[in-house]
Amino acid sequence: MASDLHLFLCGDVMTGRGIDQILPVPSNPVLYESFVTDAREYVELAEAAHGPVPRQVDLDYIWGDALAEMRVADLRIINLETAITSSEDAWPGKAVHYRMNPANIACLKSARVDCCSLANNHCLDWGYPGLFETLDALDAAGIPHAGAGRNIAEAAAPAVLDAPGGGRVLVFAYGSPTSGVPAEWSAREARAGVNFLEDLSNEAAAGVAENIAQIKQSGDIVIVSIHWGDNWGYEIPTEQTDFAHALIAGGADVVHGHSSHHVKALEVHRGRLILYGCGDFLTDYEGITGFEQFRGDLSVLYLPTLAQDGRLLDLRMIPMQMRQFRLNRAGNSDVRWLCDVLNKQSEPFGVRFDIAGEAITLQRGSAF
Repeated sequence: MASDLHLFLCGDVMTGRGIDQILPVPSNPVLYESFVTDAREYVELAEAAHGPVPRQVDLDYIWGDALAEMRVADLRIINLETAITSSEDAWPGKAVHYRMNPANIACLKSARVDCCSLANNHCLDWGYPGLFETLDALDAAGIPHAGAGRNIAEAAAPAVLDAPGGGRVLVFAYGSPTSGVPAEWSAREARAGVNFLEDLSNEAAAGVAENIAQIKQSGDIVIVSIHWGDNWGYEIPTEQTDFAHALIAGGADVVHGHSSHHVKALEVHRGRLILYGCGDFLTDYEGITGFEQFRGDLSVLYLPTLAQDGRLLDLRMIPMQMRQFRLNRAGNSDVRWLCDVLNKQSEPFGVRFDIAGEAITLQRGSAF
């Protein structure tokens, strides 16, 4: 008999560029950005802010204190926002290009990542060769993925994960132009690309619901992972709320939203979890200034527990802080600050949070 499901979810995991440069086999550091032309400069920025960053680190290093919490989850699902490639075919005209050397894919295995959402604005940074190599690398490593493929059928297909104790978890992934995903990246019958959401209309939500209905079986839990919205700011557009509610009505059990560089509000709708913006999880932004009021240096592990029918039973959130390209447990004052932000931003959705030790927890009475 299937049991309760313990998940790990997070926002953007960007193991390319600066992070890649400290892993065992760094990529060619050349970049084509306006101000930075060598990925090693991002390591130097982090060092200027917080001290020396080791090189050729072991595979566990970047995950730091998060690793222990990640490993106790039943399934770990991330938004992988980098190409895994040695391609030199940088997408022309794009301001930022992320890549991780395929030889470093073991860092994902070290964290026991079970599924990567690829429907974002970086999976094609190094062209179609880069996307193909990303898909091949994940397949060779045995890591399921969703949201990008060699054609629309592959891009739209969910990752199908076996849940411990029985049952399946289906992960559908979509990329929205509101997060900077170019329309020309949309997959077609004879073109590789991402599973592209042209808009957040009722018609688009109905299309997602139809895709779910075609594949979902009795006992399946469905996660819809969406890269959407602006990088900065707490506002949740009405179209996002309406779209998320329509997805729940259409068979989704979790809406896993990401793209924002900081944590945003969450909601429990009809007993189902909606994460509007998970914030960055692992990046090379350390030392880059601007928008400090949003505390983009703080990351969150989302650890929801779901019932067999997909209802949310519990939610723990563990705050982390990036230092020297490593995730470290956030201090007490940072945990309190983040809890206060979540309470303020989630209040319109009737959700409240408490602090329990090093975790932020969802108050049961206000959401269930």
